[in-house]
Amino acid sequence: MAAGVLVEVVGDRFAAVTTDVACPADAVALRGLTLPGLANAHSHAFHRALRARTHTPGDFFGWREAMYSVAARLDPDSYLALARAVYAEMALAGITCVGEFHYLHRDPAGKPYADPNAMGHAVAQAAREAGIRITVLDTCYLSGGFGAELTGAQIRFSDGDIGGWLGRVSRFDPGAGARLGAAVHSVRAVAPRDIEMVAEWAARGAVLHAHVSEQPAENAGCLAAYGRTPSQVLHQAGALASNLTAVHGTHLSAEDIALYGLNRATVCLCPTTERDLADGIGPGAALAAAGVALSLGSDSHAVIDLFEEARGVELDERLRTETRGHWSAAELLEAATAAGHAALGWPEAGLIAPGALADFVTVALDTPRLAGFQPATAAESAVFAATSADVRHVVVGGAFVVRDGAHQRVDDAPAALHRAILAVA
Repeated sequence: MAAGVLVEVVGDRFAAVTTDVACPADAVALRGLTLPGLANAHSHAFHRALRARTHTPGDFFGWREAMYSVAARLDPDSYLALARAVYAEMALAGITCVGEFHYLHRDPAGKPYADPNAMGHAVAQAAREAGIRITVLDTCYLSGGFGAELTGAQIRFSDGDIGGWLGRVSRFDPGAGARLGAAVHSVRAVAPRDIEMVAEWAARGAVLHAHVSEQPAENAGCLAAYGRTPSQVLHQAGALASNLTAVHGTHLSAEDIALYGLNRATVCLCPTTERDLADGIGPGAALAAAGVALSLGSDSHAVIDLFEEARGVELDERLRTETRGHWSAAELLEAATAAGHAALGWPEAGLIAPGALADFVTVALDTPRLAGFQPATAAESAVFAATSADVRHVVVGGAFVVRDGAHQRVDDAPAALHRAILAVA
């Protein structure tokens, strides 16, 4: 940890970073521990409406039906309101960039809106209004499961066929402060020949994300349908490349892990969701040992707290192995910052250095959780003691989005979130 750091911003970027400097009279003093902005690499904004409503005993498929029910109630206006409030909650938690895994494409009857990208524009606009960056991961979703027909709410997730997805996404401009990426929902929802076409589109300069091996049933179904694991299907389709982020990866085989390492791909771990849905503990340590970059996501938003996600990677691994010390605190912060931004196609963010985007978060050190803070263990305090409640200031592109714990652009963000959830839940 460096003390007395002066950061100078020109436009939306850091112009200079100088240590051991007395605070100039015209500078804004940031009292606390200042870190690069946090990147939430995997979000389904509308899942936030399910928090605390689906925690009673029940399996994943019961949770999924509740999720489908919320999806069926959303339109561009209500989704804008909900996503804006969810992204405001993220900003209050120190998140400055989000990857929205977006598959709500059509209306509840499965018909295209007059603007086929109306729902995508809604989430991009929501992020702008909440003051954070976004990568809209436009998701291809064509099947109800290994060739099965789409049913119910799934129908609105689909463009009908791969040509429909390609035609729509190629006309989608998410606007200022937003970037466009591609996603394969899963090997259950997109056939190998169609995965190839999504990967070809993304290879022109976009990031590519996919849900992979979240549950054993997915692996079993994939082996029955194709004789290969989901990762092997992605590999054969040309999708397992350096621009790929596999989300979850909870049940990867040793051979799968080697493929990610060889292809310099990323895996996004979502510990609080994987815990909440009883999916299991992923092979994070084995992935890291294979040279795979790790990023973090809050996924279903059972919790929105990247500090909790970061420590969850280490603490879950301790439970699995009964040993401690798999990652340093600095490595876990890297997953929450630079690695997450890179996975979302923002390599110029996630670090405090001249030329980088001026996105950063200040954690207060005068809270009960940070009592006893010592500069020598600053990273450990951030990862293993801090929570989202300790975030005091958030700056994106050199401008305050959160100041003294209050969102500067969304009035009474908690109340706005409450209203938006009640409108659709």
